[in-house]
Amino acid sequence: MTGTLYLIPNKLGQIDNDQENVLAHIIPETVQKMSAHLQYFIAENAKSTRAYLKILNQYHPLSRPIQELQISELNVNTPNTEIQKLLTPLLDGHDVGLISEAGVPAVADPGANLVQLAHQRNIKVCPLVGPSSLLLAIMGSGLNGQSFAFNGYLPTDATARAKRIKELEDRSRKEKQTQLLIETPYRNTQMLEALANHCNHQSLICVATDLSLPTESIQTKTAGTWKKQLQANQLPDFHKKPTVFLFLA
Repeated sequence: MTGTLYLIPNKLGQIDNDQENVLAHIIPETVQKMSAHLQYFIAENAKSTRAYLKILNQYHPLSRPIQELQISELNVNTPNTEIQKLLTPLLDGHDVGLISEAGVPAVADPGANLVQLAHQRNIKVCPLVGPSSLLLAIMGSGLNGQSFAFNGYLPTDATARAKRIKELEDRSRKEKQTQLLIETPYRNTQMLEALANHCNHQSLICVATDLSLPTESIQTKTAGTWKKQLQANQLPDFHKKPTVFLFLA
């Protein structure tokens, strides 16, 4: 028999390791126990995954010492030929945890390629419950949660970015569809400026930062209001912090 590929959620950002039971309100207890039980992991970054497992070990002892766990890396630079090899423990009958760098695996995450291969090889895939910044942002935005689209990163070129925003706003207007975007955290200000300047002044823009963390902030305002605040240098507290941007025409 083949093993099961468990899709393991991770916290969405830095947490206070000194806080009592710091994972309790982020990762369900059953998911913590399942994660601690595994001996094989696949992750974007082995070092940060070990740091997360070290926190987990405080509440649920790991199956073996961290240095003895097998953690293979899968990221945007992993060639397809190497992704195939990551299935080996599963094909040998071992359960494996695909753990996200932040949030849930395979959503805006290179793990989707591995999940697809697992289905092709008839390997059972089991997604575990945990925080998704995209869904938390939709929930807290007040924008349309019946129809929405995640568009990832926009072009970094200013002209191409403005054109893409206009295209997405047209789609949002025609389909009454909320558009979701993400940006490299140190460019959050540029993203908000682009949205405020190129969206219709009545379009709603939500800035959702540090979701599920003590410093969480969710603000929804019109593009016109955001533009005035930016001109007055009244920025959200989102510099270098993970942020989801949403807008609805």
